Amino acid sequence: MWGFDGRPVLVTGASGGIGGATVRQLVAAGADVVASARSKPNLEDLASKTGCRALAFDLTSEDSVRGALEGLDVWGVVNCGGFGGEIATPMDTDIAVFDQVISVNARGALLVTKYASRSMIRLGKGGSIVNVSSQAALVALAGHISYGSSKAALDNITRVSALELGKYNIRVNSVNPTVVMTPMSAFYWGRPEIGEPFLKQMPLGRWATEDEIAAPIVFLLGDGASMITGVSLPIDGGFTCC
Repeated sequence: MWGFDGRPVLVTGASGGIGGATVRQLVAAGADVVASARSKPNLEDLASKTGCRALAFDLTSEDSVRGALEGLDVWGVVNCGGFGGEIATPMDTDIAVFDQVISVNARGALLVTKYASRSMIRLGKGGSIVNVSSQAALVALAGHISYGSSKAALDNITRVSALELGKYNIRVNSVNPTVVMTPMSAFYWGRPEIGEPFLKQMPLGRWATEDEIAAPIVFLLGDGASMITGVSLPIDGGFTCC
């Protein structure tokens, strides 16, 4: 297993399920993890259990992101902060919700990349960024106009950032997970009329676990993926191949 040898890695959205699992796996792999969320109290339990550092900032505020990241030495970033928004069609979507989803999922990740990459370039040791996207960026999912659009934008941010940062030996990739059946997901995907047809289309036919998403994130972040950049990796049980 490739270790991180104390390299500092920032994980946004660390108070969520995938973010927390990623923090735990990175700590186990030897990274010096800086866990971020909007509210520091939400990070305290994770910090006490893993030994990660806690850093609270607001992804929707450039001033907040700049203030938190300027002067912070980082080698790696996992952009895991996200907002699900609403289940709506293009005909009835709430544009205010659409704007909020874009602000967190795409704009927020770009802001973190903007300021964290400055630290990586300053340190001159290369680095790695992994953006947590979604299968909704790769295929059309009913009701996902806002969320899917934000994650498609994030995939393009990944590709362009990989192009621009490669000369600094900084790699940028994204992962595109299927549904992890958290309480937040269950309100929609837990409905038999929604979940059962979806799983019938998936070759593996089951929901993902948080650790099954975190493990490929850690792989792409680390040296075992040293020649991989600009990719969007589905972690979807084969759903998008069908």
